[in-house]
Amino acid sequence: MTRLIFWRHGQTDFNAAARVQGQYDAALSHLGRAQAAAAAKRLAAIGPDAIYSSDLQRAADTAAALARETGLPVTFDERLRERHFGEWQGKLLSDIRQRWPSAFARWQAGEPVTDVGIEELSDVAKRVAAAVHEFVAAAPPTATIVVTTHGGAAKHGAGAVLGWPPEVTRVVVGLDNCHWTELVFGQVRGWQLRAHNVGVEPDRAR
Repeated sequence: MTRLIFWRHGQTDFNAAARVQGQYDAALSHLGRAQAAAAAKRLAAIGPDAIYSSDLQRAADTAAALARETGLPVTFDERLRERHFGEWQGKLLSDIRQRWPSAFARWQAGEPVTDVGIEELSDVAKRVAAAVHEFVAAAPPTATIVVTTHGGAAKHGAGAVLGWPPEVTRVVVGLDNCHWTELVFGQVRGWQLRAHNVGVEPDRAR
């Protein structure tokens, strides 16, 4: 049985300030680095066979923490990047709500917001799922694969792998920083959700 872990990166200062990141290349905060180190110990214990990561710094540095624990290399793939947020990248949510009230309301409702250059969720789901299917095809059928990515990319990529329609994926809570979703694949039942929003706090990882 294949085991697939979608792992969200640790916290950044942008996360803490409620600032939109998208594909802006923000770094992990001090807390984010501690979260990555704590989660890496937990994930290393399950015996991953491969680590893949978005090439954005916050994901790459999170993946590096697991690489240090396991000795495995990290393979980077830009298809694992977060959703591109167009004109909103780098801006505070409060400022976006004030400057683009109509677009902000549509975004919150899960509707397209292409007028400000935001990537379609369906495109995010397709590119992440396409990458993951390649990773799985290249691995033994009993492999455990860790995919280090971002909140939206993880949620919608996992939904696409599971074959969920967008209206189902939308009502699933997003991952907290440095938490993960676990999927498993078997020949009889195909892809199944095994766990969601699993994590460990830094002060509990000693």
